[in-house]
Amino acid sequence: MQMLLLKKVSIVGIISLFAFCCLTGFSADKNIQVKKAVPVWANGREKELNLNLGFRAIFTAKTGQDVKIKISASTIYRVFINGKFIGSGPARAAHGYFRIDEYPVGQFVKEGENILAIEVAGYNINSYYTLDQPSFLLAETEINGKVVLATGSGQDFEAFQMKERLQKVERYSFQRPFSEYYRMKEGYDRWRTSSKITVEKLKLTQFPTVRLLSRNVAMPEFEIQEPIIIHSKGTVKKIIPKNYHKDRALTGIGKTLKGFTEEELEVYPVSQEIQEIVTASQEVINKTIISGEKWRLKKDEYNIYDFGTNFSGFIGTRLKCSETTRLILYFDEILIDGDVKTKQRQSDICNHIVYELQPGEYDLETLESYTFKYLKVIVLKGECQIEKIYLREFAYPDNKKAFFASSNDKLNKIFNAAKQTFRQNAVDVFMDCPSRERAGWLCDSYFSSITERELTGHSAVSYNFLENYALPERFAFLPEGMIPMCYPADHNDGNFIPNWSLWFILQVEDYARHGGDPELIARLKPRIEKLLTYFSGFENEDGLLEKLERWVFVEWSKANEFVQDVNYPTNMLYSAALASAGSLYGNTEWIKKAEDIRKTVLHQSYNGDFFVDNAVRENGKLKITGNTTEVCQYYAFFFNLATPDSHPELWKKLVYEFGPDRNDAVAYPDVFRANAFMGNYMRMDILSRYNLQSRLIMEIQDFFYPMADKTGTLWEHMQSYASCNHGFASYIGHVLYRDISGIKDIDYMNKNITIHFTDLTLEWCKGSIPVGEEVIKLEWSRSNNTIQYALQTPMGYNVKIENASSAELIPINKRINTEL
Repeated sequence: MQMLLLKKVSIVGIISLFAFCCLTGFSADKNIQVKKAVPVWANGREKELNLNLGFRAIFTAKTGQDVKIKISASTIYRVFINGKFIGSGPARAAHGYFRIDEYPVGQFVKEGENILAIEVAGYNINSYYTLDQPSFLLAETEINGKVVLATGSGQDFEAFQMKERLQKVERYSFQRPFSEYYRMKEGYDRWRTSSKITVEKLKLTQFPTVRLLSRNVAMPEFEIQEPIIIHSKGTVKKIIPKNYHKDRALTGIGKTLKGFTEEELEVYPVSQEIQEIVTASQEVINKTIISGEKWRLKKDEYNIYDFGTNFSGFIGTRLKCSETTRLILYFDEILIDGDVKTKQRQSDICNHIVYELQPGEYDLETLESYTFKYLKVIVLKGECQIEKIYLREFAYPDNKKAFFASSNDKLNKIFNAAKQTFRQNAVDVFMDCPSRERAGWLCDSYFSSITERELTGHSAVSYNFLENYALPERFAFLPEGMIPMCYPADHNDGNFIPNWSLWFILQVEDYARHGGDPELIARLKPRIEKLLTYFSGFENEDGLLEKLERWVFVEWSKANEFVQDVNYPTNMLYSAALASAGSLYGNTEWIKKAEDIRKTVLHQSYNGDFFVDNAVRENGKLKITGNTTEVCQYYAFFFNLATPDSHPELWKKLVYEFGPDRNDAVAYPDVFRANAFMGNYMRMDILSRYNLQSRLIMEIQDFFYPMADKTGTLWEHMQSYASCNHGFASYIGHVLYRDISGIKDIDYMNKNITIHFTDLTLEWCKGSIPVGEEVIKLEWSRSNNTIQYALQTPMGYNVKIENASSAELIPINKRINTEL
């Protein structure tokens, strides 16, 4: 993907050239609707915070019948048939809209009576993850096309409050809703499997019909992952910390940030208690777990389980308690000093689930999805025998056709980490991380959307993501024309990132150019027009954006300190967004404005050695500062304000004196280092653009192998102090396809494929990219001065071969095997 080097494309051209591409959406029915069901909830309690209800219905069926369940809910649900976990959802949608999931469950149905059990958490608080909307459940069951159960139809469903999941608990984080704390006794879940278990029924009220949308994206497969190693065991003790850390998610509850205040909580905040629990003794054993192995833990004992890879999903355990027991599941993506210490690494999240259990046997599983590699099970009271520990994955299904392998094992591990990172951050929208926020962030989504096409063969998540932005008439709490920095989300504090809305325009243009749904692109035009009208109000006498409001974000580095009054990287991005919007919608005024801004930034920002980050207004005049960052240089080259020909000396410095090995205390200490997001990703694209793949292959390993090796996922920063699983980072999978395997470009519109060979320090490489249900496969090997290659493409695609290597190309005919 090279910004502003792309061929011009307009929405008219999209419609005429390619009415609907196979990549636009997943092969789901976009018109799934219910026949009878209406939304229901406990009478008068639809706005109650963190109300957890269980719904049960009984139906008669025969084996072999076509049985389907359709469900939508506010806020989240999970569903069981005869006690068997079926799924969790729904996929997220814009305010006032709700996506409906459809489950074929014939294989789980038995002859005779069957029990459908649905649990729903109605959160009713603002977050970056789920929307603050009144609670409801809408569900119906069909057998051979006939509705046999429907919410709102007589007495089909009975409901009760699930009191074992405590209601008045603290938030998980500022960005996510409530944490999970349970008080249980044996048999708490028998209502899912037996109609003879009575429940304390609630009166249900019907609500007006809601606007339903199809899920559209593929349903997770909910695969079970078990730990592979017992890392350590030991004991804990209680202390009184000198200082307690209290995050804003606990102290900031009020009109702007909804939840329960500390005084309202049913239990002592676990975010405080966990600071009192420290390891007293530890034995590191690193023992491989034997299938069926069981573990007994007594008071103040713990085990740390290693899952081998950083996964996201629902934490489950089967255990027996011989006496009243209180245990904590404490987890994190990495270990600090050999221990789980999330509060030292990320003090703003509650990575702990508490269970208070009466004597008995339990199958426990969290309602919400969490992210970790290491799980520390601590018994604080009583004792228990753990018979099973697992994680039920909550991730986009793995497309086995998306494959990369080479003679370099480090690159292979990086690709697998990219694939794993993408899956966990694309369940329904493109997320920043599956842990702290689970938020559909812009900018991250630009990079993830490119990755989606090549790892899934579709652009279904892209469609949903953009559709969510297209649907609302306006966005509450934000200025007219501005769009949310992440969505679906509630931004009651009025915060937004103006830069991210500009990346949104680039994402729409990229989606359109790669065969996106023309109707959706047309629907987004008014949104983009209003957005650019908003920005025009901040243009100064030079036509540059000045004194933008709220959180002006360039990247996670020193660059974020130089954002006022005129920030040049932001204006470089503004120019690119105007050009993309102008090209997409045929607006020559935007294109001209883009070029004018480009020229002005070049004139003001470049000081003869480097591009300067910002200028400040002093006594009415604009004064260029000396603030210089590495990422500012990458913005200039990424958005084509500079090229190796126009700025040869700066280009040489960037290529050979910057990058992962630069000692910034010695080499250009006044040019502040770039970070992963997004400077280092821009750098990779720039090196690729100018055919420096031999250097790129070394830098990829330096940047990303330590991440892939440590967690099996890719990180938010170059260091591990924040999220170690960030969606945008999966973009490295695209880079490996493009620059290492040699599948340089796929023109889905015109069905052209470009293969590009370069000189790399590899003996062989092979890869495959799904295209809809078909696939592109390339395999090559190098010996001395020849490269032998085999290529398979979908029907109807033309191929262009580029040889930028020093070797002779020899095509061979063979069937390519890219199976693991």
